[in-house]
Amino acid sequence: MRVIYTDNNATTQVAKPVLDEMIPFYHELYGNPSSMHNFGGQVAKKTAEARQKIAALINADPSEIVLTSCGTESDNTAIRAAITSNPDKKHIVTTRVEHPAVKNLYEHLAKRGYRVTFVPVDRKGILDLDYLYDSLTDDTAVVSVMWANNESGVIFPIEEISREVSDRGIVFHTDAVQAVGKIDIDVKKTGIDMLSFSGHKIHAPKGIGVLYVRKGTKFSPFMIGGHQEKGRRGGTENVPSIIGLGKACELVGEQLEEENTRVRALRDKLETELLKRITDADINGVKDNRLPNTTSIGFGYVEGEAILLMMNEFGICASSGSACTSGSLEPSHVLRAMGVPFTSAHGSIRFSLSVYNTEEEVDYIIEKMPPIIERLREMSPFWKQAQEGKLKN
Repeated sequence: MRVIYTDNNATTQVAKPVLDEMIPFYHELYGNPSSMHNFGGQVAKKTAEARQKIAALINADPSEIVLTSCGTESDNTAIRAAITSNPDKKHIVTTRVEHPAVKNLYEHLAKRGYRVTFVPVDRKGILDLDYLYDSLTDDTAVVSVMWANNESGVIFPIEEISREVSDRGIVFHTDAVQAVGKIDIDVKKTGIDMLSFSGHKIHAPKGIGVLYVRKGTKFSPFMIGGHQEKGRRGGTENVPSIIGLGKACELVGEQLEEENTRVRALRDKLETELLKRITDADINGVKDNRLPNTTSIGFGYVEGEAILLMMNEFGICASSGSACTSGSLEPSHVLRAMGVPFTSAHGSIRFSLSVYNTEEEVDYIIEKMPPIIERLREMSPFWKQAQEGKLKN
């Protein structure tokens, strides 16, 4: 079956040049980079070069890069390092729309005595900055705000937030997993203390992540073991993935312009045509300040899981704004935090494109989606009630 893949915020295809660069390190150059012999030494040299490429993507110094297993580990490491370095402070701040890697950790810490502030967003997914700033106190240990939301694609004003938080002497961390590789990021301009991102979102393999730690930031390791990562993260280096991530960072850096022009144009065409052809549909999130590849569209009076199943029959891969695929009938916490009406949130679909998507693929989706929604609405009791004026979205 033909596959039209528009679920790139979930994971991405490993780019062919990335794979090609990785393969020798599985079989030919398999030495341990921590070994004293030359065979391991040549591998250490290659991982150092990869680290430089990773740092260059966000304009960091290579010494500020800590390599981890994923974005979740990077997030957990940053937040736990901040609270461990400030043991007397028991207040932590984040947003209501964070990825579970941050949200669930904060909820876990709340059960262990921390006072947690979850900053709200409005109907368009825009963060309430006054609420955020007013919540900061001398007892605040860390503020963690995602750079861009994984569902709506809405971008938060990280530079402004970083300045305000830093002026209060509070550690600031950002989960930039969805932002890196899609928009330009310069950590030197932002002044942030720690930043997380993940390889598998930028056409590198799964199982490799990054934590940027600004020089001078107090830090305590989450994983304690050997001397790897200058003692900041023990464990033998995942060499092939590090090499692959370095190449991927190089590639996405070169593709930033394409991401923000051609890919953005494809995204705009997709959502414009779908909204034109399908009634009772709307974008979840502000229309302008979003990631260039992401659109979340709520199709009223149908279920997201049913939409995905019918899309799957045509080989179209996307994701739902509802958690029903994990056994829950509730819409995602992001859409609930945004106040998206239940009848729309339940039928929300996120399309997330990449540089490997084509206009032909977008046209195919535009062709297939209207009859899918029409067919499901014919079977929907909610749609019938809405048409009779008995139910409002």
